[in-house]
Amino acid sequence: METPPCSDPERALAERTAAVDSLVECAAADLLWPACPAGIAVLAVGGYGRRQLFPYSDVDLLLLVESTRVAECVREPVSAFLRTLWDAGLRLSHSVRTPAECAELHEQNIELNISLLDQRFLAGDRGLYAAFAERLPRFLRAQHEPLIRNLARLARERHAKYQNSYLHLEPNIKETPGGLRDYQLLRWLAQLRDAEAPPLDGAFRFLARLRCFLHCRAGRDYNALTFEAQDEAAAEWQATGPAEWMRDYFRNAREVYRAAVRELESSEARASSLFVQFRDWRTRLSNADFTVSRERVYLRVPHSLDSDPELALRLFQFVARHGIRPFAETAARLADALPRLSDWFAEPQPVWPALREILSLPHAPLAVASMHETGVLRAIFPEMAGIDCRVVRDFYHRYTVDEHTLVALGVLANPCDQRYADLLSEIDDPAPLLCALLFHDVGKARGNGDHVAASLDLAMPALARIQMPPPEQELVRFLIASHLEMSAAMQARDLEDPATARDMAARVETVERLKALTLLTYADISAVNPTAMTPWRAEVLWRLYTATYHELTRELETARIPSAVSGFTAGFPVRYARTHTPAQIAAHLALDETRRQRGIAVEIERLPAAFRLTLVTDDRPFLFASVAGTLSSFGMNILKAEAFSNQQGTVLDTFTFADPHRTLELNPTEVDRLRATLERVVLGRQDVRQLLAHRPKPARVRVPASVSFDSQASASATLIEIVAQDRPGLLYDLASAISSQGCNIEVVLIDTEAHKAIDVFYVTAGGRKLSEDQIAALGQKLQHACGA
Repeated sequence: METPPCSDPERALAERTAAVDSLVECAAADLLWPACPAGIAVLAVGGYGRRQLFPYSDVDLLLLVESTRVAECVREPVSAFLRTLWDAGLRLSHSVRTPAECAELHEQNIELNISLLDQRFLAGDRGLYAAFAERLPRFLRAQHEPLIRNLARLARERHAKYQNSYLHLEPNIKETPGGLRDYQLLRWLAQLRDAEAPPLDGAFRFLARLRCFLHCRAGRDYNALTFEAQDEAAAEWQATGPAEWMRDYFRNAREVYRAAVRELESSEARASSLFVQFRDWRTRLSNADFTVSRERVYLRVPHSLDSDPELALRLFQFVARHGIRPFAETAARLADALPRLSDWFAEPQPVWPALREILSLPHAPLAVASMHETGVLRAIFPEMAGIDCRVVRDFYHRYTVDEHTLVALGVLANPCDQRYADLLSEIDDPAPLLCALLFHDVGKARGNGDHVAASLDLAMPALARIQMPPPEQELVRFLIASHLEMSAAMQARDLEDPATARDMAARVETVERLKALTLLTYADISAVNPTAMTPWRAEVLWRLYTATYHELTRELETARIPSAVSGFTAGFPVRYARTHTPAQIAAHLALDETRRQRGIAVEIERLPAAFRLTLVTDDRPFLFASVAGTLSSFGMNILKAEAFSNQQGTVLDTFTFADPHRTLELNPTEVDRLRATLERVVLGRQDVRQLLAHRPKPARVRVPASVSFDSQASASATLIEIVAQDRPGLLYDLASAISSQGCNIEVVLIDTEAHKAIDVFYVTAGGRKLSEDQIAALGQKLQHACGA
């Protein structure tokens, strides 16, 4: 059947519902009633029952039968009836129930009970339906408390699945908090309480039109608002751009989500008995300002906000201390008081002591999130209004800018990695660090590219207004100004090069700043998306921290090359001695002995967060590229690589790589197969290009390629930074291009962000940095390789 137009949601829903009604009624008249003229009725339930049938939504039917005997008698006609509707293009979801079964509480299938809230007669035995329609309200009144309790439980579980946030950059507009499921939740709760649902007509029209659009666009029941769909939706809505259009989506979703949370809390409070409330141990936390009941905070005297603006700060100190959210009614009171609070906070006030206490307490992230949700945070810091629901479009970030900030605060308060948790415990006053996190991305509201400078422009007047002391202001300024420095070093610098630690030590200057910046970097990366802070990245950041710490405390030790192995290392750069222990050098010497006998020695070992391949063999053209290509052909992600060559022409290459599909871990024999394949490729017995031919095609997302050269960052090599579309075999193509120009690859640093590869090569030619002519020629080769 044809789908109705998607630009007018009311018309689309009405037309499809009417069309399906006609199909169902005709099929029932042809196939059901001749076989069983009485004792059966066809009801529309769920979205179909409430006449909200989206273009490709399932059609929910309830076949109401008088008894199980009737159900048995009509089995064949019902099957024919359903087949006919399937053949007509409907996706059916049906059940066969007696009135008695419909009037039972189904604790394990509460969706059945809830679907009856939207039931609608279509055809069949009107007498049977009339008896059912009379019985159903009595059942709903008698069971409304367990129904509300189970409905609230399902809603809370669904919200938790999406981290209780509507601010996802690619949301599911049906299931994500603030979506159509929450809109309908409000209607169900109102029906069960025999009350009026909150008026959300504008938000519903926006979401309904959007769901119609997504269905029509995909030609199926598809509710994910992907980046590509956002581009098309913004054009359909004639918006200024997808990022601004998404702010409209988030504001509508926020309206629905906040209403849903208020009704959930209200319904849960009503469903609880006075006895349970009396026994709530949290009530002992109540004081002169606040009452605690059912794990929520209430204002004892709500109108006190008018004369005592600092009551708002005391409220969030209470939240930060005890980890109890404000009740929805409390949040509404704060919303009403926002104009007065904004006027009060606009004047220079000694607000910092109260904020410092909030940020230093155990549940600081919860308090800040509650301040943001109620608008109090923007009343204190209007500079943050620009990042409210702000979208930065890329394929790496999961959240809006404001939600990213809140997630980062949560990560910092409870680091998953014990090393960073221990480091946090060494911070005497975490409040300036959390304050820096609050402001580190506010400059993204300006959208001019340099968000760091913009963040400083917004943050510093705000810190002066709340009368933060100058030393703490300076720490916050430093952290905001430097919050990308460690990330950049992780991506583009060789951590084994002493110059990297020296440069970082010169930037941070003190151990205290280093600790704070490391923690901010850990939180910032972790809050990009749930998988951004991989074990490998956590390890690299920690190594950068420890190397810089040693540089600052003058404890950096320089390893010496033992004379017993000087023949093997003769010709290696000095950095080799500084980055390998005597035990590692001895192991490399043993591999060299194997190489003398077999022509090649390959070792693969498991590291805590990755694998390491060590290869010793005679130097030959395109060696590095061939090894990189072989690893890629096995589905491995190369994280770092380095190459050393001695005076005898012996090469020592090491590759650190991740195994994203756990191939080597789950299949130990694959380690032997990888080692054997590497040996064949290196010795020229197998063509690596044939291995790469079977790798998957790259993603459709396109990333513009850029190639830049830096001859100043390292004392002995030229750095080449390449940003390009990630794809299987990219490193092989880049390394081949470098080798084809007669250059030597000393170190490679590899990182990826979604579909973007960020590779940094330390390259020499004839033992020296590249000349301008060599840079020009190699730049052309690499640009071509990026597009291969």
